[in-house]
Amino acid sequence: MAGTEVNKIFAVFYKEIFSEFRTRYSISAIFLFILTTITMIVFGTAGETLSLGLVSGFIWIIMFFSAMTGLAKSFVSEEERGTSLLLRLSTTPGSIYFGKLIYNCLLSLSMNTFAALLLFLVMGKVDIKNPLVFILTHVLGSIGIAGGTTIISAIIARASTKGALFPVLSFPIVLPLIIVGIESTRLSLEGAPFAQAQNDIQLIVAYCGIIITASYFLFDLIWEE
Repeated sequence: MAGTEVNKIFAVFYKEIFSEFRTRYSISAIFLFILTTITMIVFGTAGETLSLGLVSGFIWIIMFFSAMTGLAKSFVSEEERGTSLLLRLSTTPGSIYFGKLIYNCLLSLSMNTFAALLLFLVMGKVDIKNPLVFILTHVLGSIGIAGGTTIISAIIARASTKGALFPVLSFPIVLPLIIVGIESTRLSLEGAPFAQAQNDIQLIVAYCGIIITASYFLFDLIWEE
């Protein structure tokens, strides 16, 4: 039974990948947003020395709005294409949720990694002095953002004003993660020891666990409505 459920989860995951590579909607939208935002940051701060706190804030702003640009389609696309009924008939709600969550985590992590590398490359004056803290914050933050936005996408899938509702509902859900993430990222850039950032890392882990667990239990009700 467990093996069958895992197979269903990965079937949904593979479906998401194949659908994305057919349309390239999410990847193209996020890529263009990241490129535009970083270009504006570079031209707007040319010649200025930015504080590490400000750099951390820029990273998380890009991460949040990249999610708003590309992850909203997770469940909305099913309603637009008329495939949601087929999903309901062919697999379980848990498989659908985790399949889409894994895909969103992978997409979020890939795009956030690209954004961070590009930002550091064009700025040229910022060093990651504690790579372990930065990588943990980056990976867990990407998972947390994906976890928060996946359930919001399911909630707004049938709404008439999807584009406006998604960031409005997502912001208060993701805000605690952003606040802790900015602080943890700043510590990694400053070279603070892991012990100093440990509380922030633990808070991010707790956020991911809570948001994903709560979303899983709520998803059945949302999806069947």
